[in-house]
Amino acid sequence: MGLADLHIHTIYSWDGTAAVSAVLKTAMIRGLSVIAITDHDEIEGALEAQELAPAYGLEAISGIEISTADGHLLALFMSQRIPSGLSLEETLRRIGQQGGLAVAAHPAARGMYSISPECIRRARKDADLARVLVGIETFNASLFYRGGNAIGLPLAHSLNMASLGNSDAHLLSMIGRGMTGFTGNTASAFRRALEDGITQAVRRPLVARTNIVVDWLSLYLLRQAGWITWNPAPGQPLQIARVPRARSGFSSVHGASF
Repeated sequence: MGLADLHIHTIYSWDGTAAVSAVLKTAMIRGLSVIAITDHDEIEGALEAQELAPAYGLEAISGIEISTADGHLLALFMSQRIPSGLSLEETLRRIGQQGGLAVAAHPAARGMYSISPECIRRARKDADLARVLVGIETFNASLFYRGGNAIGLPLAHSLNMASLGNSDAHLLSMIGRGMTGFTGNTASAFRRALEDGITQAVRRPLVARTNIVVDWLSLYLLRQAGWITWNPAPGQPLQIARVPRARSGFSSVHGASF
């Protein structure tokens, strides 16, 4: 069985703390076969991951976590970014035009920007949109969205949608805490499993919320000072250092300059 983590953030997200190379190194160590970088409304980190992933023995799916008008949506197998703020239906149409697939992230997590079950059901009634919106994140290992885990699996079953587990990692320590199991070990095999609705959420022990907050805040403050975690080469250890822009990913992080 292949293992994938399809919801990972890098420094291309405003709240990410590690470079793409560091994410790939960590995913390799954790035994993942497929990952998706899904930065907030950005695709550059995902495209960088596709270029670097083979050196780490991984396959990377190009993804985006899109802030739709109805909540967060994971778009997978993308080639171009899609504007934020569009309705769920319009966003799904644009994902479909690129040949992509979509997964409802942390559905109905209380107090968070999540797509409601009602919105998911409405979209699934449209045959064209249902071919794009094929999965639900039934297990999210992050700090804020655990409250939605209880309803994810029943909702996926009721709508005949694929079930996915993901880390929603903003820290390297979180990568692989939630995973998706599938037959095979390639991105194309994962896509077939996702379209056929035969993926399964894989859970690992959750990290205490206090530990996540302390670790994230420390690394976030380091990032603001120009220091990030990165990996110079697959065979070398991770480093926390000031990294040249060409190797850091900072060049497109919302105008950040270091």
